[in-house]
Amino acid sequence: MADFVESLVEMGFPRDKASKAVEVTGNRGVEPAMEWILQNPESDQPGTSKAASETPSETGVSNESKSGDSTEEKADAADVRSYKCEDCGKLFKDVEAVEFHAAKTNHSNFSESTEEKKPLTPEEKAEQMRLLEERLKQKRKEREEREKREDLEREKSRVAMGKELAEAKRRLAEQEMKEIAEARRREKIDDKMARERVKAQIEQDKLARKAKFGQQDGTVEPPPPPKPVAVAEPATAVSPPKKDYKETKLQLRLPNGKTLVQTFGVSEPLAAVRLYIELNRDDGGQGTFNLMTSFPRKVYQGDEYDMPLEALGLVPTAVLMVTKSA
Repeated sequence: MADFVESLVEMGFPRDKASKAVEVTGNRGVEPAMEWILQNPESDQPGTSKAASETPSETGVSNESKSGDSTEEKADAADVRSYKCEDCGKLFKDVEAVEFHAAKTNHSNFSESTEEKKPLTPEEKAEQMRLLEERLKQKRKEREEREKREDLEREKSRVAMGKELAEAKRRLAEQEMKEIAEARRREKIDDKMARERVKAQIEQDKLARKAKFGQQDGTVEPPPPPKPVAVAEPATAVSPPKKDYKETKLQLRLPNGKTLVQTFGVSEPLAAVRLYIELNRDDGGQGTFNLMTSFPRKVYQGDEYDMPLEALGLVPTAVLMVTKSA
């Protein structure tokens, strides 16, 4: 409503008349309010004093009783028909219009004028309406551009948040893989140390047996090895390849028919295989699942997931089926 009133004031209509016109027309726009003002005579405007229209006989005061100075002041007041802005030369009908113009333009030089502010011609009114429509179109355009910029900023923020979330997931996955790799490395080191301890114990046992046989025979040289040990040599020559496997290749068949192939250390527990499946399966499966072999048929449960793959007979290769938990 305030925008319609200010537009009417800029077109030359008094503020009180403009406010009343906008209110009477239901705040439907500048054009209906302007039509209402044009259909109502200027005499309806507030500010016309009844005392000013009364004749000297009605007021009961004779012209002879008035002083010369008072008559001159009234004549001067009657000549003031408008107010003029000395900065831009515009005429205004009342003080409210002057105050509005001063607040809008910061002009401060005003003077009383005997020139009457002429009503706008149809061409001038049409031009004012055209300017008003252009101003409204410009405001709508600015609002639409501002909304587009805001939508673009929101979209950029959404994309940035999505990228940050994806990057956070990637870092988390990398950290988990690093932890798994570190755990495998530690297990390999532990296995190596365990083998070295076993070898050291075997060497000590050999030295102990040598010392024992040397004391019994009175010599420091151990007796020749018995024949069973000599016969066992070919077996030991054949068996090391089976015991020296350090890795095993597992085929992991998912419920949807897809197969994951991965190499694990023989000393890794079966739980590491389950963790690998949880991180890499893409069949949409969720929740717990079991691992089993088809031949011989065996479903692994409980503490078996803590046992190394070598102890479970899953070396050097094996096929594990992923089944849903009952």
